Amino acid sequence: MPFYHRMGEIPKKRHTQFRKPDGSLYREQVMGTKGFSGIQSILYHHAAPTDIVKADIFAPFNIEFEEQGALTYRHFLAGKYTDTGDAINGRHYMLGNEDVLLAVSNPTQAMDYYYRNGDGDELLFVHRGTGKVETIFGTLSYRPGDYIVIPAGTIYRIIPEQGDSRFLNIETSSWISTPKRYRNEHGQLLEHSPFCERDIRLPESLESHTDVGEYEVRTKTRGYLHSHIYNHHPLNVVGWDGYLYPYIFNIGDFEPITGRIHMPPPIHETFAGNNFVVCSFVPRLFDYHPESIPSPYYHNNVDSDEVLYYVEGNFMSRKGVEVGSITLHPSGIPHGPHPGKIEASIGKKETLELAVMIDTFRPLRVVKGAAPLEDQNYPYSWVQK
Repeated sequence: MPFYHRMGEIPKKRHTQFRKPDGSLYREQVMGTKGFSGIQSILYHHAAPTDIVKADIFAPFNIEFEEQGALTYRHFLAGKYTDTGDAINGRHYMLGNEDVLLAVSNPTQAMDYYYRNGDGDELLFVHRGTGKVETIFGTLSYRPGDYIVIPAGTIYRIIPEQGDSRFLNIETSSWISTPKRYRNEHGQLLEHSPFCERDIRLPESLESHTDVGEYEVRTKTRGYLHSHIYNHHPLNVVGWDGYLYPYIFNIGDFEPITGRIHMPPPIHETFAGNNFVVCSFVPRLFDYHPESIPSPYYHNNVDSDEVLYYVEGNFMSRKGVEVGSITLHPSGIPHGPHPGKIEASIGKKETLELAVMIDTFRPLRVVKGAAPLEDQNYPYSWVQK
């Protein structure tokens, strides 16, 4: 989906001399994916992005998973997780595999360092709260319902405003894009897409810092958090252009696709990565066939695990879930509506549910720290009583 954008000052032609008012050269950086064959942007810095004066290992990045247990449905009352911190060190990891890590967080503090994920893109869903994300590409303001897409290698920090904040964090080992079926061969979103380029919010302002001193950037890669100390402010870009940059899409701008009979989950797809997709369940009209059953049918996850993060509203096919709950329905066994939900849906005209779904095409594992939040009765909640 990415479209060309530019901010700040750039030279007329790439890879040519671009001089500061004092006659010295700005430092050009090409930042891209898939070597030099993927999308990329070119940034121009006051100081070289390689001016690291000290490099240390800050801490191991080691997620411990549960041992494999019986295949069953899982429900985590993640809304009850109340620990706070900044937007990075406050992440409480819940599920993960080789392709994606899922965490919740309650950021209340501004980061006093900068951060970059060297392993893959990040997708942050803002459940509650407002604030800003300062990046080398500029600053974005966020609000509830925002999906914040941050490309791999982007230096950033998050500054929440005062108040109650809540994030669902999706860390990947790949790139995040919009679904291919909604784009033409040029990358433009098509008319049948549930959103378009007008719905995308780009960095609002580009502030180029020239401060010198010690600035820390923590980089996650290769199983560790690395501490890199720069002798200049890391957000010192005077201009950039290209197709690679952070952006925001709000779930409220997702236009649901509906039909006469129940539509399958792929119609809700919003983002895709390697071996996973992210879907948005939003308020929408129900099916309008005179004999339709709006509730989903029972279905087998033959080759994917399904995760639902419940944002707000009354989810039509579930009982016992709460705001902030996370459910995991693994591949290999069928799942579907709770008892009574099929009959209760008949004749209903709309749903006001709001949820984020992540389907993974490799099995997810449960992080050990998620166990205290688990609803132990959920696996048997389909049994008629």
